[in-house]
This record gives sequence, C-alpha cells and structure tokens, in this order.
Amino acid sequence: MLTMLLYTKTAIKSNKFRKFTHNIFVKKKKRWFLDIFWGGIIGFVNGFLGSGGGMLVVPVLEKLKNYHNKEAHATALAVILPLSVVSAVVYSFNFNLDWTTIGVLSASVTAGGVLGCFCLKKFSGKTIRIIFAVLMLGAGVYSILSTVL
Repeated sequence: MLTMLLYTKTAIKSNKFRKFTHNIFVKKKKRWFLDIFWGGIIGFVNGFLGSGGGMLVVPVLEKLKNYHNKEAHATALAVILPLSVVSAVVYSFNFNLDWTTIGVLSASVTAGGVLGCFCLKKFSGKTIRIIFAVLMLGAGVYSILSTVL
C-alpha cells in the first residue's frame, strides 16, 4: 500500500503526468471556450441577418473540431434547428409573419432536406465542399449585386 502511494506521488510529480492532465483539462477548457465563442458568433449572425449561421457552422466545425466534411454538414443541420426555432419565435414577436407561407415552405423545405440527406451519402467530401463553396459564392455575389443594382 505504501509503495502504491509513493508511486502515485512520484507519478503526479512527473512531467508526463502534468502534460497528460494539462491536455485533458486545460485544452478541453480552451476547446469549450472556443465552442462557446463561435456558437455565440454564429447565433448572433443568424439572429442579426436572419440566416447565415449554417454557412458558418460548417467551416468552423471543419477547422476547429477537425470534423470531416459530411460530419460537419450533418452536425450543422442539428445545430441550426434549435437556432432557427429560437430565431423564428423572436422574429414572430417583432414582425407580422404569413403563417400560410411558412407552413407551405416548411413542408417543401423538409422534403428537400430529406432528399438532400440521402444525396449527401452519394457524394465525396471534396465534391460536397465544392458544391457548398459555389453556393456560398453565388449567394454572396447575388447579395452584393441585388444591393448595388
């Protein structure tokens, strides 16, 4: 028993143990801080602009969390759902919404989302990244041109 206590005390003082605990506790705290930070930024953008949160979630998950492209897209969809619900509720208090249009669009968007999820399996991560980048670029160009013209 005394040998175990001495061994444990020596192990705790060792450099390897300090590095191990540093990696577990300090790096995880930094990761949680970054998750909270980027989550706040993404939520703000989505709330302020009414969209765009999903376009930010994918690159953040790929770079910050090292997610593969398909995992990042799937996680982004799961993250955007509660964000969209909360944003919609807040917007409904501030603006007069056409609930008929919302119902029709919700049904068709849901059907398109299911179809898109099945298609996600059939493409490579690289192809999905290219499609995503082209759509983001197209949306950005359209937004700029519609504002300027």
